Amino acid sequence: MNKPQSFFHLHLISDATGETLLAAGRAASAQYKDARAIEHIYPLIRTEKQIAKVFEDIEEEPGIILYTVVDQKLAHGIDERCAAMGLPCVSVLEPVLTVFQSYLGTPAGRRVGAQHVLDAEYFRRIDALNFTMDHDDGQLPANMDDADVVLIGISRTSKTPTSIYLANRGIKTANIPIVLGVPVPESLVNARTPLIVGLIATAERISHVRQNRILGNSSTYVPTDYVDRAAINEELAYARQICTRHGWPMIDVSRRSIEETAAAIVALRGKTR
Repeated sequence: MNKPQSFFHLHLISDATGETLLAAGRAASAQYKDARAIEHIYPLIRTEKQIAKVFEDIEEEPGIILYTVVDQKLAHGIDERCAAMGLPCVSVLEPVLTVFQSYLGTPAGRRVGAQHVLDAEYFRRIDALNFTMDHDDGQLPANMDDADVVLIGISRTSKTPTSIYLANRGIKTANIPIVLGVPVPESLVNARTPLIVGLIATAERISHVRQNRILGNSSTYVPTDYVDRAAINEELAYARQICTRHGWPMIDVSRRSIEETAAAIVALRGKTR
């Protein structure tokens, strides 16, 4: 018998965008299947006045407090307020900074938002994202050799979201749909630079995703072959045949999140370099 799901408040205080906190909070919350976090995110908190306003909200809905604030005076203030209210709080970065300081023998610079500096790496990610959007769903197939990664697969194998996730890591990613009976572009077959990866899934998974897509479509046209599992199995067999013929690796995305699929692709890139 499943336990009823409970809810708790999770307050995330950051002097930057809050992305680090959100990832840490969700990773921890995911370990508790019977408890769901109600997230309260407070980004760009850099003054005592802002801290005071945040704690007015926390008093209304108390819970766990996670924070990333590099200003030690502000951080100390957060710790004191949490102690006074009897609420648990954790400075997410502080234990990590302590380890870095111990190993490197020098204290951290404590620059707010240092990971978001507009450096060459930042503009590399922007360039990758622009490339990926321009090469989504088979667009501009002629210049596949400009890509770092090309994802191929039948409809609803998460090619586009995976491509965008990789682009946000600075990896230029194109994606090309595989259609039953239609050869892949010659430019892809002849490409020598990119890692080409086939994304596949079970027919059941693809049928389910396609059915949801149809239900969300206002059109009265319902393509039955699109969700038919036998037809999907033919598409998958064709996709596997193409990948096998060209020696392209395949990843089954049936039970993988976008992040896990992207991590597997990054690992493949490391092996092929």
